[in-house]
Amino acid sequence: MQKVNYQIQLDKILMGLKERADAPRLLLHSCCAPCSSYVLEYLSDYFRITVFYYNPNIAPEKEYAQRVQEQQRLIREMPLRYPVSFKEGRYDPERFYEAVQGMEDLPEGQERCFACYALRLGEAAMVAKEGSYDYFTTTLSISPLKNAQKLNEIGQQIGRERGIAYLPSDFKKRNGYGRSIELSAEYDLYRQDYCGCVFSKREDKK
Repeated sequence: MQKVNYQIQLDKILMGLKERADAPRLLLHSCCAPCSSYVLEYLSDYFRITVFYYNPNIAPEKEYAQRVQEQQRLIREMPLRYPVSFKEGRYDPERFYEAVQGMEDLPEGQERCFACYALRLGEAAMVAKEGSYDYFTTTLSISPLKNAQKLNEIGQQIGRERGIAYLPSDFKKRNGYGRSIELSAEYDLYRQDYCGCVFSKREDKK
């Protein structure tokens, strides 16, 4: 299957938004403050953003709580064109373990991760639909370790099923990942050394 340039798709959408008198509402699923930093800087010129923190994959709970606090602090401290709000989803790790049951021994970056993408994007789509947002998307594509093609395929499919527009993205493009590192240093953000789940932590120790 030919790869799609999701950055070009995003460019076209953002160009069209310049014609609007009002900024559309975006529900932005975030995995952590460092990954959201560049995305917020980039998209806040075009959208009124709610950062949706739904990550039942993160373990242990102390790690989860620390990432929540850093996300909220970044939102408070970043100067952005439109105010950004924060919404925390339910921390329900059992739902994550159910979603990846039978895939525990797969290597990082394969079907287990795709199931995790679908779990989090599905919840984001539901919240976006219920809240009458114009779009939903995720910060996950900023990571060089995340499969942007699969993220967008899953997000667009869920968006069609739920009746809510998915904003295509590959935020690592145009030095997005590099800029997130710069912003993390500027705001002294806690940068975790593993994706979040117990399986990624296990891989990190190998």
